[in-house]
Amino acid sequence: MIPERHDTMNFGSIFAAVTLACLASTALAHGDEDHSQDSKAANPAPLSAPRDGATASIRHAAAPQRLPDGSLFVPKRLQRQIGLRTQPVRIGALAATVELNGQIVADPETGGRVQATFAGSVEPGPKGMPVPGRQVTRGEVLAYLRPVSSAIERGNQKAQQAELAGQLAIADARVRRLEELEGAVPQKEIEAARIERGALRKRLAATSASIDRAEPLRAPAAGVISASRLIAGQVVDAKEVLFEIIDPSRLAVEALAYQAGIGATLVSASALSEQGALELRFVGGGRQLRDQALPLLFRIVTPNSMVAVGQPVKVIVRTAHEIRGAAVPRSALTRIGNGETAVWVHTEAERFVARRVRPQSLDANNVAIVDGLHEGDRVVTEGAGLLSQVR
Repeated sequence: MIPERHDTMNFGSIFAAVTLACLASTALAHGDEDHSQDSKAANPAPLSAPRDGATASIRHAAAPQRLPDGSLFVPKRLQRQIGLRTQPVRIGALAATVELNGQIVADPETGGRVQATFAGSVEPGPKGMPVPGRQVTRGEVLAYLRPVSSAIERGNQKAQQAELAGQLAIADARVRRLEELEGAVPQKEIEAARIERGALRKRLAATSASIDRAEPLRAPAAGVISASRLIAGQVVDAKEVLFEIIDPSRLAVEALAYQAGIGATLVSASALSEQGALELRFVGGGRQLRDQALPLLFRIVTPNSMVAVGQPVKVIVRTAHEIRGAAVPRSALTRIGNGETAVWVHTEAERFVARRVRPQSLDANNVAIVDGLHEGDRVVTEGAGLLSQVR
């Protein structure tokens, strides 16, 4: 019995020591800190249970989600981060437009082209061989074109030159002889001999120039050389284009119209290129079909437009006719899963719905939605492409 009491007392001492140690450690860990609010933090107030559990989880989600009905849930914070912008829809009468295919061309009033008038070899001008981008002035010598010919042609030219030189020597001797007999021979014979000698001199000079002299190639207009692939010594054929000269500040757009009456109803025009929108001014249109279409010429009014000659553009012609629709920026248009054109409508604070629409070009920056929107709808104008990427 004595050993059992000893064990019991031993166990009680150990338990008491452990309890005291735990209390001491707790007191040291907390010190004098005030933890009166811990119970509140540990036990937050319960939220009111939503009627729909799935909707509640979406409301508290931090990332955008596509809902089962195809609409999007986008938190307000994320809307501000990606820069979403919307505008209300106003449906009314808008000008009807027509889209034409066109391309940038040099303005006929300021551009120019240098062509070879005969087959020859190109030689550098006073400032060297012209390169694209070089500024030139009207009448400036760009290069020289030295004629080239076959051995037979060159032999015939040399023979003709020798023959003319002999005839000129005879005519010159005859003139001197007649001048010595002046008074004994009629004066008209002396004048006729002098005229014949002068004609032979000119023929000989022209023949010699066609063999050896190089023809200067001059700039027909002031501007910038836009195209040149020549190198010194290159042999070119007759009528070959050697240099293209344009004025970058004065370019034009040529469009093909398949409706003959567009020019009569045209009010204004603009063009859409990779560099942005271009404001155009109508110059005139032809009256002869080319590729089953009438060519229309527009001058680019937009200053410092970074476009190149030959670049394709989409020309949007505004006519005097009217259509009914809503004007929205082109940035509002997007493509949905099946490739249809749509816009995103802001229906609720954090909900967006894709609406299939039927757009028609209004100008280079805006389109007219003729079907698919209602008065007062808020359309996403900036960031529509980012919404389409939400899955």
